[in-house]
Amino acid sequence: MVEKRFKLKEKGTNVKTEIIAGATTFATMAYIMAVNSSILSDAGLDAGAVFTATALSAAIGTIAMGLLANMPFAMAPGMGMNAFFAYSVIIGMGYGPQLALAAVFIEGIIFIILSKTGIRTKLFNAIPLTLKYAVGAGIGLFIMFIGLANAGVVVADPATLVTIGNLKQPAVAIALIGVVVIIVLLARKVKGALLIGILISWLIGIIAQFTGWYQIDPAAGAYNLLPTAVVSAPPSLASTFGLCFSGIKEAFSGTTSFLTFFSVMFTFLFVDIFDTLGFLAGIATKAKMLNEKGELEDADKALLADAIGTTAGAILGTSTVTTYLESAAGVQEGGRTGLTSLVTSAFFLLSLFFSPIFLTIPSFATAPALIIVGIFMIEPVMHLKLDDFEDSIPLGLTLISMPLFYSISHGLAFGLISYVIVKSAVGKFKEVSGLMWVLTIVFLFQMVLH
Repeated sequence: MVEKRFKLKEKGTNVKTEIIAGATTFATMAYIMAVNSSILSDAGLDAGAVFTATALSAAIGTIAMGLLANMPFAMAPGMGMNAFFAYSVIIGMGYGPQLALAAVFIEGIIFIILSKTGIRTKLFNAIPLTLKYAVGAGIGLFIMFIGLANAGVVVADPATLVTIGNLKQPAVAIALIGVVVIIVLLARKVKGALLIGILISWLIGIIAQFTGWYQIDPAAGAYNLLPTAVVSAPPSLASTFGLCFSGIKEAFSGTTSFLTFFSVMFTFLFVDIFDTLGFLAGIATKAKMLNEKGELEDADKALLADAIGTTAGAILGTSTVTTYLESAAGVQEGGRTGLTSLVTSAFFLLSLFFSPIFLTIPSFATAPALIIVGIFMIEPVMHLKLDDFEDSIPLGLTLISMPLFYSISHGLAFGLISYVIVKSAVGKFKEVSGLMWVLTIVFLFQMVLH
């Protein structure tokens, strides 16, 4: 039944591989439950309710991805969008949480409409294959940068913007040890190398805590690595569930500027659309899911699942839900079907009752997996002609933009705009579709108005 439903043999995988892949994906993104709760609580939402909303919305969206699209991608409230939601919209603009959630909910509904009508799939297919390769490699650098930053290997510096961190710090040292562990496991062809590397890094951290090398200091982001409990009841959703509907009523009652509300909603929509398109282009390239035309089979179903996750998340009480970069970790472990997604979603549901354990996994333990995955994702560059500026210019701008601007959509924008300029400059107008011109104009307007 499982074979027939998910086409495991056809996709070149098996149940064991899919389970390991799903567990690995969850392990690399479990941090979002604690981080999202912290960020949204700064804007006045109840941290416990947000924790539950985060886990449930991630599970709902990821289940939809697995059952509708049969793809190994996981979803959760997006980093970046949750910061915009909390610090810009609620704190900066003075919106109430209900209005911010209303904007996310309406964005999700529009997303569903765009997905069902096939518009989002047309946008995905309009991106040329060479640019999809560039986006895939760019996401690889982005993931690697996130991993290095989470580990403390890369830190901010006022003079050079970024610099190397203190390698004597326990978290940094353990993360680098974790990278070495994963490299050795990969070299020995050990199945589940990424997940094992995460667990070993966590175990080393626990030993370091017992010996006194690792000092608990919440103010510095160094938390207790031992769970304080095993099982606990999920926090109540009472304070956030359905709050978006009162926000919609407020938005259309004239008590707030509808133009301002629309601009906020459009920002959520714009970033979500192109973050998702960029992600699917990159990860599908890595997983070899694209056909010879660079198209992704059932892309409309994957995009619909993403939209369902966003809409459900708004109702539950969290910011925009999107497909996660960390899904690349599961793909690297061999995940190729929706069974991987279902395993990941099962862990999210379990986390509601075992939150003390899941929330204890430190970022320095998951960082090694992200670093290694990022390196592997640079592979699509081999399909491009680096000695031909028609390929190298869009590639270079895409590669540098994603990690520096901390945004998939910005990287996609710079790559797409440069692609159109280069092709036009050499007179290859036929290689630039009308939709590519439209996207170029949209991106340029968005950048100017940013």
